[in-house]
Amino acid sequence: METGSIAATLTTDEYLYFLARAFDGMLDAMGELDESAINTRPSLPGANSPYAIVHHCVEMSDYWIGHVVAGRPANRDRAAEFSATGSLDDLRRRVADVQRRLLDDLAGADLRGDPKNPPAADYQGPERPLTCAGVLLHVLEELAQHHGHVQLSRDLLLHGAAR
Repeated sequence: METGSIAATLTTDEYLYFLARAFDGMLDAMGELDESAINTRPSLPGANSPYAIVHHCVEMSDYWIGHVVAGRPANRDRAAEFSATGSLDDLRRRVADVQRRLLDDLAGADLRGDPKNPPAADYQGPERPLTCAGVLLHVLEELAQHHGHVQLSRDLLLHGAAR
């Protein structure tokens, strides 16, 4: 298969707008639940609580953009992300904090270049090397997927499908 290049201009502001839409959608869905429900797993095998999903999204975005693209040090415990609990207000603050860091991380990033750090081999992610632009697409892919997970979890929890 021949590969080429898609010529496009993507501004940091435009990219972060779409990340914000995903985060805002997740937080809005969680806002329909009480504080207990946001930390409850729906009654499905392998399901995570809405809080854990959004917490994972914050950590995932911070890791892939902050560490992999921008080269910031990382101290991520991916497995622990799925057992995290807390309040919606705390999560709103954490989302706002990561959004500010990502703005700084992307300032001057060479999106056609290679990431400053390779992703950890044991983290789920694309099975091929990525440019920085590819990493940004991966983050957006994950946020879109998990936005839907939070919405489904909200619906299940509102209709009594908790364990």
